[in-house]
Amino acid sequence: MTVLLESPWAWVALGVVLAIAELLVPGYFLIWIAAAALLTGLAGLALPLPFAVLALLFVAMAGVAVLAGRRWYARNPGVDADPALNDRGGQLVGQGAVVACAISGGSGRVRHGDTEWLARGPDLPAGARVRVVGHEGTVLVVEPA
Repeated sequence: MTVLLESPWAWVALGVVLAIAELLVPGYFLIWIAAAALLTGLAGLALPLPFAVLALLFVAMAGVAVLAGRRWYARNPGVDADPALNDRGGQLVGQGAVVACAISGGSGRVRHGDTEWLARGPDLPAGARVRVVGHEGTVLVVEPA
């Protein structure tokens, strides 16, 4: 393997292969390693460096690139098409429901569609209409409609 990677073009090829792998199986990290491999290949083309130096350069650049990538993704999170996609309670905020089991002492059950949810809110009799104003895990926070 060291004989293969002694050529700067092998580093460039490795970078291209890793970039293609990132496209096929996106994971947000191979592209940074691919960039490090491409830069290592370019450095090897610009300067006649032995394999050991190229390998150390690759390791250093890959580490810096991955850390920079993590930092960039932390500062620029992706925007979800539907932020409440996997948040069923969040999807119900603003919608109406009916008290299924009287809310007394601040807790009870409400029905939305064909599902009953634990609910927290003011004391209300069964059958009262409520509006979902929030949620705490799987417990809906409601107020009279």
